[in-house]
Amino acid sequence: MKILLVEDDDRIAKPLAEDLRHQHHVVEIAQDGVEGWEYAQATEYDLILLDLMLPRLDGISLCKKLRAAQSPALILMLTAKDTTSDKVMGLDAGADDYLVKPFKLQELAARIRALARRSSETKPVILSYGDLKLDPSTAEVTYGDNLLSLTPKEYLILEYFLRHPRQVLTRSVILEQLWEFENSSMEGTVKTHITNLRRKIKEAGGSGSEIETVYGIGYRLGSA
Repeated sequence: MKILLVEDDDRIAKPLAEDLRHQHHVVEIAQDGVEGWEYAQATEYDLILLDLMLPRLDGISLCKKLRAAQSPALILMLTAKDTTSDKVMGLDAGADDYLVKPFKLQELAARIRALARRSSETKPVILSYGDLKLDPSTAEVTYGDNLLSLTPKEYLILEYFLRHPRQVLTRSVILEQLWEFENSSMEGTVKTHITNLRRKIKEAGGSGSEIETVYGIGYRLGSA
């Protein structure tokens, strides 16, 4: 998932973002409501983790703006307020779920998985391409009976290809979707990750040509 975390407290935002990245998510951090709005206008996110109490534009107002703009992102509110009226206000503003601080990281991960299942009714539970299979619920990738050991970025690239099987993906699109704004990455980085991904698929029994190069444009999945 590509996640936008809108949280002004670095003591919460940084460790939370790090934990989510370990779970194979791409995470960007906005430190106030206005910045969160600007990020959401510039990039399409799967999930927005939204603090209720934010500088410049509060979480409720931002949530309403996002829904008024027909943002398709899931919205999970994070707040220290635990009253029923606050929860109702957040849900009525358009949030999909509500989690009270302090919370356990395991509970947040479970809430994210539940939201992802709810939003992917039309998507296959297991993403597959021939003998290559990726299970988003366990973050496991196999080729036949062989388990692939992928880095978080390799996993995200493969998942993105499997979710866009007929598209030719340019390096700039892959960078935009799978790298954070604050990390300046060259397009050569994408090439290196795809080279390593092909090698690992081949070592597991594949041909190594599952991801084709479309010369002068980018990459796509080949014909399974």
